[in-house]
Amino acid sequence: MSAGGKRPFIYLVCPFAPMGGGMYKVMDYLIQAQHQYPGSPELRILDSRGGGRVWFTPLVLLKALLQLIWARITGQVAGVHVNVAERLSVVRKGVIILLAHHLGLPVVLHLHAAQLHLFYRGLPGWGQALLRHVFAVSDEIVVLGKAGKRFVMDDLKVPEKRITILINGVPGPAQRPEPRRHDGAPHIVFLGNLLERKGVTDLLNALARPELAKLHWKATFAGGGDVDKYRAAVAERGLQDRVSFPGWHNQEQAGALLDTADMLVLPSYDEGLPLVILEALARTTAVVCTPVGEIPDELSDGRNAVFVTPGDVAGIAVALADLIGDPDQRVRLALAGRALYEERYAMGVFFRNLLAIYRRHFDREAFPPEPLPV
Repeated sequence: MSAGGKRPFIYLVCPFAPMGGGMYKVMDYLIQAQHQYPGSPELRILDSRGGGRVWFTPLVLLKALLQLIWARITGQVAGVHVNVAERLSVVRKGVIILLAHHLGLPVVLHLHAAQLHLFYRGLPGWGQALLRHVFAVSDEIVVLGKAGKRFVMDDLKVPEKRITILINGVPGPAQRPEPRRHDGAPHIVFLGNLLERKGVTDLLNALARPELAKLHWKATFAGGGDVDKYRAAVAERGLQDRVSFPGWHNQEQAGALLDTADMLVLPSYDEGLPLVILEALARTTAVVCTPVGEIPDELSDGRNAVFVTPGDVAGIAVALADLIGDPDQRVRLALAGRALYEERYAMGVFFRNLLAIYRRHFDREAFPPEPLPV
């Protein structure tokens, strides 16, 4: 027990602000979920990035390091769950992981990055060696799927026995929403950062193609980024009456938007396992996406999603036209997607699987004597 007699807590290390993207959302979901499972260990955020301007980041990181040292000295912390992406994220988290290791704290390293393999291969030899060391001193490496596991084994030389595939989970309506059946214009939704890597221009070009010109539809692109650039692109294509850009959406707003969507479209060039896809499945929304990252190991083309090739504008247009013209197919995809969500991506499934990892490494005093609900 800690000096105050309380059970030690577990630190979730991540940038705890919306700019943290999917990593932030996953950890925020865990913070919310712990209150739904009486008897679960206490989870606390250790913010590694902050939500302010970038030049304040070193101060936020220094504060996190001092918090970690104090929590260790006072016996308050059972271990750290460190969430890692590429570029500066892995640098900041690497410092925290090395400190936690030297403090004798167990570390679970959770890899969320879709592009860490590219970042790693661009490093000089000493940088690659340092990154391998960060992974080597972590007690367990958690990855999103098979592609991440191969990279960690083959490039970072982590033994397979220390790697666990943990599929993310997202909250959703407790009861299955009914698929949308209506006679109006189907609603196409893109939800995420407005980036070329996400295929935004490809989707705009697809919407402007002849296959979709005479069909009834409307589209919403919700997310942060260079909104003015993409609004101008919409005007150039004459789509301003059919396409809207409402800006960044928080969790509640994103859920409400997906509740109105007939299709979520994510034509990305690379991804890990996008939370927005899981959130669409939870809301019984048909998904059109590219089979990149971990997606093809989780979804099946024609069964619970429609796959399109990255950069294939004509293919995206044809897929959308087919779904716009076939509401029964949209409903079949949506129902199959919701069934998959309930089996694999529901928050309860994710939370229990993560607690099994915690139990392997973290101080048992962080866990209550009574069993957690199944």
